[in-house]
Amino acid sequence: MTVEEINKARSAVEFNREQLESVLRGRFFYAPAFDLYGGVSGLYDYGPPGCAFQANVVDIWRKHFILEEDMLEVDCTMLTPHEVLKTSGHVDKFSDWMCKDPKTGEIFRADHLVEEVLEARLKGDKEARGLVEDANAEAKEDADKKKRKKKVKQIKAVKLEDEVAKEYEEVLAKIDGYSGEQLGELMVKYNIGNPVTGDTLEPPRAFNLMFETAIGPSGQLKGYLRPETAQGQFLNFNKLLEFNNGKTPFASASIGKSFRNEISPRAGLLRVREFLMAEIEHFLDPEDKSHPKFEEVKDIKLSFLPREVQESGSTEPIVKTIGEAVESKMVDNQTLGYFIARIYKFLVTIGVDESKMRFRQHMANEMAHYAADCWDAELKTSYGWIECVGCADRSAYDLTVHSIKTKEKMVVRQKLETPVEVTQWEIDLTKKLFGPKFRKDAPKVEAFLLGMSQEELADNAEKLKADNKIVLKVDGVEGDVELDSNFVTIEKRTKVEHVREFVPNVIEPSFGIGRIIYSVFEHSYWNRPEDTARSVLSFPPLVAPTKVLLVPLSNHKDLAPITSQVSKILRKEKIPFKVDDSGVSIGKRYARNDELGTPFGVTIDFDSTKDGSVTLRERDSTKQVRGSVEDVIKAIRDITYNNVAWEEGTKNLVPFVSQTDNE
Repeated sequence: MTVEEINKARSAVEFNREQLESVLRGRFFYAPAFDLYGGVSGLYDYGPPGCAFQANVVDIWRKHFILEEDMLEVDCTMLTPHEVLKTSGHVDKFSDWMCKDPKTGEIFRADHLVEEVLEARLKGDKEARGLVEDANAEAKEDADKKKRKKKVKQIKAVKLEDEVAKEYEEVLAKIDGYSGEQLGELMVKYNIGNPVTGDTLEPPRAFNLMFETAIGPSGQLKGYLRPETAQGQFLNFNKLLEFNNGKTPFASASIGKSFRNEISPRAGLLRVREFLMAEIEHFLDPEDKSHPKFEEVKDIKLSFLPREVQESGSTEPIVKTIGEAVESKMVDNQTLGYFIARIYKFLVTIGVDESKMRFRQHMANEMAHYAADCWDAELKTSYGWIECVGCADRSAYDLTVHSIKTKEKMVVRQKLETPVEVTQWEIDLTKKLFGPKFRKDAPKVEAFLLGMSQEELADNAEKLKADNKIVLKVDGVEGDVELDSNFVTIEKRTKVEHVREFVPNVIEPSFGIGRIIYSVFEHSYWNRPEDTARSVLSFPPLVAPTKVLLVPLSNHKDLAPITSQVSKILRKEKIPFKVDDSGVSIGKRYARNDELGTPFGVTIDFDSTKDGSVTLRERDSTKQVRGSVEDVIKAIRDITYNNVAWEEGTKNLVPFVSQTDNE
């Protein structure tokens, strides 16, 4: 089979998620945790192939980012004191919005409720217009796809005004960007209550997603299981900077477990309560966000969904090179663009279908006030488009808030070859007044003020001079923040500087490894058209849990020495393999290892005892070639680890015709 024929075969049979999940669970890639006790939703155990696959993905991630980009890896504790996450904003902001039915006590996640009700009304509109036969059947199918409980029990065929239908579609296109208050307004505007009873629900309120715990026997030191790995990297910034000899830019990286107490985790590995994250914090000069290796990636073409397209209610991506995206300022800066391109290359390497990948820009109401820009790598699955990687320019927020709270400077000091006279706006805070006025919100207000750009300082200086006060909106602080000249002074000052001191900005790529793994499972899965019961996971050899299936033709004693010899060589070459000497036919042995994603089969037969040759089978095409043990293992090694194509890697081997795949 050629590459075109393989691609045609892979798309010949319609994807079936239930079949995939049956294979993944049946072959113990993963399974619900505590299954014997009925399980706990959102918690899963990985079995042998799942563990190996995850380890391979993490290994490639480490080489692709940490080694290739000279990053500094850290491994920080999963237990985090309350004060740290209070300062970072997680205690106040790390929430999903839920609303309660005061009569029944039933809990609904607000964004999912609005989404399903509006989708149900649009389906009812289609049925009323004769565009679909059964809106309820279609809605049930969608609920099954999203692994959600169907809230709207009965959809009525009611025709909507064209303007209303268009409005619903625009809301749905932006559903991920609404705040709790905005979701509440939508519920009132569109009369969305309990889908079954129609009763009014309480306004959406925040449910904090962090697992709370107590550190130590007294129970007085409140803490949380970390919701991300980033805070440990920020708190170790000064140590990392010293380790890097005081030079910027540099990046730290961390791979580890994080925890989020999801309200209703129903989408398998995509929405879980314990998961593996890989995060990078790239620290750089706020005045120079160029990247020395940007030229290497600038011609990579990507599918972008910028905020302007989303705000228009469209989901049609724009295809352009990352160089064009940065030049047009659609992507804010070179370093952010560089990492977006590197994320793309990593995802393709581990088996993501690039036609099912897009980069979606956060809309204004999704981004924190301090973020300069943020893009999500989203992968298309049977659950829809799933956010798997976030890539954000977080400005100087994190280091600034922790610095204010701890009174420890987190800055880069850069000696100037020639002293310079600098004239710029500076802000002075009367800090003793902030605590009594803002109490717990004082650090956020101070961080916001100290993080202002020169343009913002100039603008507020004018307002302060004209009105003797400034009024600000600070993320995480309720209502307006009003300050007069007793609290702040903003002046333009000139001074001679011998050392430039700055708080670095941070570009943060953040990877949800479990979500990526599940997406690769879907993108790799297919059924052979000639026998749809035969499933295949077409993993790239580099990430496949086992690389080689070693298949003796029979249990005859003459074949045992050759099997032992090949096993010894594979073990020495550190190539993961498995011997299958069961009594079933070779075709069946191949088929069950195709389900495990094993890319190569090596068959030992009676000719092997005569001339030392073995047969090499390729999983997707089922092509077979024959040659010496040394040549076959070299081909496996080159194709797996050196990115050599099958044709090139097997050019010294002889084509071999066999009926084993049809047995």
